[in-house]
Amino acid sequence: MPRIVAIDYGAKRCGLAETDDLKLIASGHSTVHPSELLPFFKDYSSRHELEAIVVGLPLRMSGDPSAIEPQIAAFISKFAKAYPEIPVHRVDERFTSKMALASMIEAGARKKQRRNKEQVDKISATLILQQFLEQERNKHT
Repeated sequence: MPRIVAIDYGAKRCGLAETDDLKLIASGHSTVHPSELLPFFKDYSSRHELEAIVVGLPLRMSGDPSAIEPQIAAFISKFAKAYPEIPVHRVDERFTSKMALASMIEAGARKKQRRNKEQVDKISATLILQQFLEQERNKHT
């Protein structure tokens, strides 16, 4: 069954999340350096059928794109050239980092665990993917 992968793109590391085979549940997968994203997808697509990717759209409160958007656009362009058959979707990622920290607190994570940026990035990617899945479900209801 094809899967969907989401990316919380960052300058130092990108959080990744994936769906289950039925595309019902989003789960944190890993983090990779931005330069390792294309090699990650090469490996991932050799093991799983990839239906689409979802990339967070970092917007400021004003609605303007954040400073990292040109790097994200460059990655999307490279991805589209390497995988022209795989659609790329964008999802507003405002507040995902705050929501990730809040979910860690709610789950009982200690302060030291909440400082683990890799974990925050994976949870942020999971939230981006969950938001996308909900939007897709709402389109069909």
